[in-house]
Amino acid sequence: MMPLRRRQSALKMCKIVACLSALALPVMVSGPALADDDSDGEGMHTPAQMRKLADKPPLPRAQRDFAKYRFRPKGDKVMEQPENNRLLFWTQDGRPDGYAQRRGNSVIYYNAQGQATQIQRLTPAEMAD
Repeated sequence: MMPLRRRQSALKMCKIVACLSALALPVMVSGPALADDDSDGEGMHTPAQMRKLADKPPLPRAQRDFAKYRFRPKGDKVMEQPENNRLLFWTQDGRPDGYAQRRGNSVIYYNAQGQATQIQRLTPAEMAD
């Protein structure tokens, strides 16, 4: 048998939970209902509209000039990553061969294991670009 104090505190907790759920229920029910009232087209998009927007994002793609990166391994395919300001080098058979990344006033060339192999210092004219 439960002591009287515990029984009273358990009843208080039940009352508190009941009151909170009674207050939260209208908010949970009316939330999605308010979102469905958007008939002006500004609110929710259909999945087809979202796919159409994803095909051509409104943001411009990052553009970088990688002409100042002088060293490129012979025979490797070069893939640009303008958002990270680096070039990736891949062998003809599709294995990673390293990358080059600009850091401050230098371009650092790394091998496939991530170890720096060369450092190219940029001139002030190259840095101005």
